[in-house]
Amino acid sequence: MVATAATASLFPVSSPQPDSGAKNSGKHGGCLGSVDVRGIKLKSTSSNGLQVKTNAQAPAKVNGTRIGVMDGLKTDDNVTSGAPRTFINQLPDWSMLLAAITTIFLAAEKQWMMLDWKTKRPDMLADLDPFGFGSIVEDGFVFRQKFSIRSYEIGADRTASVETLMNHLQETALNHVKNAGLLGDGFGSTPEMCKRNLFWVVTKMQVLVDRYPTWGDVVQVDTWVAASGKNSMRRDWLIRDCKTGEILTRASSNWVMMNKVTRRLSKIPDEVRTEIEQYFVDTPPIIDDDTIKLPKLDENTADHVRNGLTPKWSDLDVNQHVNNVKYVGWILESAPQPVVENYELASITLEYRRECMKDSVLQSLTKTLTSLLGGGVADSGGIDCQHLLRLEGGGGEILKGRTKWRTKFANRFKSINQFPTTESG
Repeated sequence: MVATAATASLFPVSSPQPDSGAKNSGKHGGCLGSVDVRGIKLKSTSSNGLQVKTNAQAPAKVNGTRIGVMDGLKTDDNVTSGAPRTFINQLPDWSMLLAAITTIFLAAEKQWMMLDWKTKRPDMLADLDPFGFGSIVEDGFVFRQKFSIRSYEIGADRTASVETLMNHLQETALNHVKNAGLLGDGFGSTPEMCKRNLFWVVTKMQVLVDRYPTWGDVVQVDTWVAASGKNSMRRDWLIRDCKTGEILTRASSNWVMMNKVTRRLSKIPDEVRTEIEQYFVDTPPIIDDDTIKLPKLDENTADHVRNGLTPKWSDLDVNQHVNNVKYVGWILESAPQPVVENYELASITLEYRRECMKDSVLQSLTKTLTSLLGGGVADSGGIDCQHLLRLEGGGGEILKGRTKWRTKFANRFKSINQFPTTESG
């Protein structure tokens, strides 16, 4: 019945005349008097003329042959079809047309918004590496990569932390090795290094920060390598503001090889030297080497001591020791709070002495080399500090460091000789 009603709605016909109820002529293909083209049986009644009765139980018979509803729709040329389709049925499907127009409109609106955003923030698109892979430039000797400063990389001062900058340095160093086609299955190790269970460890790191980027800034990091003595390598970095070209940070480091099994330092094998020396540049260090000798630092000479520092699992890298960037946060744990609140880190020099493993318990010591006035303010405008990170209980030295601090925001006003002033009440 449902199928019959649906068929009737698709093929509207006019009601048959009362005198069309003649008997079948008996010829095959003739039109049935009691069955119209929809397979509906018509029966005359004395009360209301015609009564439509659908044969829901059994299909109708034509010349003794059972036919279905759809069979009843098949007529020959001498059988007239029902009334023509109405105007409404001949209209297109407006819902599909409306959906297509809406899709086109939304796509055009999205493209327009993107063009408008590119005009307002070209630094976020044109200056940013779309995939973050970086590339080798300067005739194959310099690797360049760009980073956008994220909201989770800034601190209370609304600027990127020194740890963020050092993470960018480490990332570009590894990507340089990868893009040069020298990355083996180790953490920055070349194929020949992997064969000998060797990996790189940093022995010294110097970082000079002229200005810290803030949230949304795009920075460009350039890095290159050079020979440094017989069994070490030097790597330098230069960080610029992509929008202005201003130099933000300079850094230099020295690296040696360590055996992954024996955990001892190793000479650079000739096969490894052949792999890497083709990428060495013949340039002086971007930062003059800090050779200042500082006095011995222990619990008796330190101004501030922090005990019980332990590595977390997330502090370890794939070489199963604490990542070198983590040490920065540990030495600042013992920095005087007035210094951290009123000054910003201008430079840092780190000398790595030995590995720090996951079970190590550390002690952080800091000595202020500049006399402080009331409120933790230095009389000379800047503060120098000496740091030591060692195993707790008088154990071996892990790291020695020196930091220089400047008044916060001072470098942002020096171009116009204007500094923040405090009014005395």
